[in-house]
Amino acid sequence: MSREMGSPLWLLLCLWAWPLGGAGAGEGVEAGAMPGDFGYVQRGWQWLLEEAEGCGQCQPELCPPLLGCLAGAVLPPCGCCWECANLEGQMCDLDDTSHFYGRCGAGLECRLDLGDLLHGHVPEPQCVCSSPEAVCGSDNNTYPHVCSFQEAVNTNSSTNLTLAHSGPCQAVPQIVSPPYDVWNVTGEDVIFGCEVFAYPMASIEWWKDGAETFLPGDDPHISIQARGGPRRYAVSGWLQIQGIRSSDGGQYQCRARNQLGEASATARLTVQPYDQLQSLSTPPVDDYSDPEDYY
Repeated sequence: MSREMGSPLWLLLCLWAWPLGGAGAGEGVEAGAMPGDFGYVQRGWQWLLEEAEGCGQCQPELCPPLLGCLAGAVLPPCGCCWECANLEGQMCDLDDTSHFYGRCGAGLECRLDLGDLLHGHVPEPQCVCSSPEAVCGSDNNTYPHVCSFQEAVNTNSSTNLTLAHSGPCQAVPQIVSPPYDVWNVTGEDVIFGCEVFAYPMASIEWWKDGAETFLPGDDPHISIQARGGPRRYAVSGWLQIQGIRSSDGGQYQCRARNQLGEASATARLTVQPYDQLQSLSTPPVDDYSDPEDYY
């Protein structure tokens, strides 16, 4: 092989063999690396080199063992040694004749997210599950789609995880994002948030001080809102208090309920009077009006 710096093949070899963290050209590349990892792109350079030099004779006995292929295995362009397929969210090759990022696993399709254009981003092809319907596993967990379920199966094959049925599992509500403690001064606005996942869908209620006061009640400076999302079978709720007073301090509870049961999470609001905060934050001013005191 010519070692002239102008040779494209030599440049490709230098890029592929460029050591990072001690990894060289002679070491294996982790096939399941995420798009941000150097090994993920390094695999693409390796494939380009193989295509440029020719695949050569296939020797299956020299193929490295596959470990941790959560999306299954695929054959690379040369068709000799199996590689880990790309997971959901990893970049992929839209054109079947191109083999840089790799191929998506079973049940995944390579698609462009044109929504990135609306935010000023360059769209990148990524692996997306072809079936968006949620599924229920034998562990009574709801998976967003069959692809994520298959990843869970491949993660730990000893669990004997099986597909129970299509659609979400019926279960009591699960609070996936609870409200957090808040500290503020009188006159300011505060918001508590609560996200709940459940099927059947859950309703959200807000209570204060150990379920003694149902909110918002008839208090005009307290309001609540709820909407579906951000994911399927989830509900997000908010409690907003405008112009908080000292009497608003206490514990607030997000309570989610459906036909199968309920779940709750609490957060505390600490209110500091504004005048007290000013006295604490204003340092004392020394009087140096008398020159003798200053010197």
